[in-house]
Amino acid sequence: MKLENGYADEDDDMCKTIEVASVVVVEQLSPVRAMVDGDELDRDGEELFTPPLNFAMVDNGVFRSGFPDTANFAFLQTLGLRSVIYLCPEPYPEANNEFLKSNEIKLFHFGIEGYKEPFVNIPEDTIREALKVVLDVRNHPLLIHCKRGKHRTGCVVGCLRKLQKWCLSSIFDEYQRFAAAKARVSDQRFMELFDIASLKHIPISFSCSKR
Repeated sequence: MKLENGYADEDDDMCKTIEVASVVVVEQLSPVRAMVDGDELDRDGEELFTPPLNFAMVDNGVFRSGFPDTANFAFLQTLGLRSVIYLCPEPYPEANNEFLKSNEIKLFHFGIEGYKEPFVNIPEDTIREALKVVLDVRNHPLLIHCKRGKHRTGCVVGCLRKLQKWCLSSIFDEYQRFAAAKARVSDQRFMELFDIASLKHIPISFSCSKR
């Protein structure tokens, strides 16, 4: 199956790509750590922040990750989030809901079933509605997440990249960096065929890939 098909306007054959910034937590072996009121501290008494699994910056004001748990809440507070896009069908956990409420963060729930190949069914209309939320800067800063931050999140980000006029090889490369050994041909095929025509009228004013 042919997946490589450079996406670009006729007057723009440049393959766009953005360096994706990720957060890495470096574990030191020597410092003594303490737990105070549930927060992990280093030996100097500074609070240590732990990002969610597969956390990374997508673009200005847009982040992606796997499912955040309570250990990640202090880190998420540093982002000043206004919105969270949650892509799993299950109800949001009570602890996560309380965190959103206490920080005045709006939840956008787009339930997409986590099927495995060859039974993958990615709802195009749902991805399109999620993208509308991403494109509205009034929702920024914003976090997109599913369970592992690989497939469902990867499809939303990949379709955003098409709107940003990335070529398919760059879109697939980014997807594969997060999905790794779990990369799915069906996800990449979905991104290749996704029709962005109905979203082209929405300006991407926040993007650091603007020229």
